[in-house]
Amino acid sequence: MNEDQNSSPGSEFSMMENSQYIEEQSQEILLGKEEGLDVSIYSNPEFNWLQMEQIRMGIKDKVNVAAYADPLYSYETMKQIRLSFYSSCDLVPYLERGFVDDELEQIRLALEEGLLIDRWLTDDMYVQQIYEIRIGLYEELDVSLYADSQYNWMQMNEIRLGLEKKLKVSFYTNYLFSHWQMREIRLGLEAGLDVSSYAKLIFSGTDMKEKRQELLKKKTEKHTVKEKPGIDIKALTKKEFSIFVEDNGNKAFAFISWIPGNFVSEEDIYEAMEQRGIVVGIKPEAITDMIRQRRMNEKILIAEGTPAEAGRNGWFEFFVRLDLPRIPAPLPDGGVDYVNIEAFEMVEEGEKLAVYHPAEKGVDGQNVFGEILHANKGIEKKPLKGEGFTIAPDGVTYLSRLNGKFEYLNGRMIISNMIIVREDVTAVTGKLEVDGTVYVIGSVYSGGNIEATGDIIVEHNVEAGRLKAGGNVMIKKGSCSKHDCFIQAGGEVSGSFFEAATIDAGGNVKANYIMNSVINTMGKVIVSGSKGMLLGGRVCAVRGVDTYNLGNRSHIKTYLEVGRNALYNKQQALFAQKRGQLLDELSMLEDRWNKVLQVLPPDKEKAAELIKKLNATIVAKDHELADLDADISKLANITDQEMKAVVVRGNAYEGSMIEINTVKYMLPSYVSRVAFKLKNKNVVLVKL
Repeated sequence: MNEDQNSSPGSEFSMMENSQYIEEQSQEILLGKEEGLDVSIYSNPEFNWLQMEQIRMGIKDKVNVAAYADPLYSYETMKQIRLSFYSSCDLVPYLERGFVDDELEQIRLALEEGLLIDRWLTDDMYVQQIYEIRIGLYEELDVSLYADSQYNWMQMNEIRLGLEKKLKVSFYTNYLFSHWQMREIRLGLEAGLDVSSYAKLIFSGTDMKEKRQELLKKKTEKHTVKEKPGIDIKALTKKEFSIFVEDNGNKAFAFISWIPGNFVSEEDIYEAMEQRGIVVGIKPEAITDMIRQRRMNEKILIAEGTPAEAGRNGWFEFFVRLDLPRIPAPLPDGGVDYVNIEAFEMVEEGEKLAVYHPAEKGVDGQNVFGEILHANKGIEKKPLKGEGFTIAPDGVTYLSRLNGKFEYLNGRMIISNMIIVREDVTAVTGKLEVDGTVYVIGSVYSGGNIEATGDIIVEHNVEAGRLKAGGNVMIKKGSCSKHDCFIQAGGEVSGSFFEAATIDAGGNVKANYIMNSVINTMGKVIVSGSKGMLLGGRVCAVRGVDTYNLGNRSHIKTYLEVGRNALYNKQQALFAQKRGQLLDELSMLEDRWNKVLQVLPPDKEKAAELIKKLNATIVAKDHELADLDADISKLANITDQEMKAVVVRGNAYEGSMIEINTVKYMLPSYVSRVAFKLKNKNVVLVKL
């Protein structure tokens, strides 16, 4: 770049913003470049170096860093989301609920261990509480006794410890007990004391401790060996050892203290086990070895039960592919291979799609006390949801109801009607109107006209013609015409290239090359690859533009209109109209509600049913209004001043006009690797 180009408007501002980088941030960017990574994703002074490190590691491991590459997230939050991708856990829903940092770590560990922690989580829980629930689930305890945010983590800990030792924790599960009080009751139960005399709210933790020690002293005195006259038994022998049980009664250990004159025999160990009721899984060889080898001050496993084995969870066996590459493969230049993508799989009427295998019974176990440990049966899965299929009389086999396109999206199985056109579509073919998806194996030429409620997929080219889809439009090789190609889609429009096309889309418009086209989209326009170019024509994209090159050296005028443009205003007007209709409907329902309450039918059951139905209708409308308000807010947020409205990853040439939220900016000279955004009612450049 020459000196004149360096002095272009915005470059001074760009240098000012990028001067915020400190040495550690620069080091992270340098490491990314050395590893051949796309450092533009985190080359932002709003990220500290620890955040940059998490994004760099994610890019290197090829995970979806877009899910966490936000300066608002701490590096620890970023780290947990990154780690979750390695085990296919989805932490985003928990992030949206407000869980962060170490809280996300505990949730991630639970999910990785296959623990059903969702049932017990509430949004007001903090990390230590989540930890106690996770450990309880891992140890297969009844966490329902303490998985409640009214307990602090120390109270949860006391209840969990009691459950581990198979104590009757109902003595102290009252959340009004402090954790100190709970501890004294637990220690009393462990010692086999009758805690009912002091397990009361009127006693403080100190009072409880004194009463526990008094009870323990009385119990000890009862079991003191009476000495025979003239013989000091205590002086002659010492038998200091402990038997304790862990792992929910599944393991028993012995511990012999090292004290001079301490002689413990095998009989002493067996007698102590008998007194404790330990009768299953005894290990005689371990006891003999411990005594003969005088293994003191060492924890020795002397009995072990058989743990229960939970049954296998229910699962679906699919006979159709669920792993179709819905994201096209990248090309060597960074572009996208739309030509070879498999967009769908066809199924026939009556074809077996899936079979459900019910959950299996587990195998019961037995603890060292001889008690049966009942195994949990595996967890049943809910039936598959979706459309276009039936369930066979056996209740577990799923069959296609029609010949059509199979998709498995967001846990739903959908088979929709598909028409396959095995020839080119031209004026001779006539207008194709399909309730479902249309798949054209050939091309679409002048006069070709297709309307579909689902997707339209064209294997080759669209040289001219009209395509209108309720879903997505995919033209694998591209579109080229003399301003006689019109594409309208409720979803995305994608293809290798578009030239002289007119496109209206509800979702993103994606290609490797776009020239002299008129594009209107509520989404983004994305042009990929180092050879990718957005050149000429007019683009109106509410959510922005992301292209490799913008314009060319011939200074062909290229007009970009992003953010709060005419499309945005039209959508907001539609939202406002729909909101007004909903408010009117709610007002009418409330009027009816008031009238119904005044003239309820004498039959109580009919009256209750009428009120129930009317209330359900009002609640449904309230939810509809809330969803609409969320969409309105979301649209406003994505077009605020902080959005990088236009991103150019390669070169941007003069002659390009950029308009963001009606603020216009004409690019006067060549720049490279920049983003355009709105700041203080001015369009500014930021170096990538």
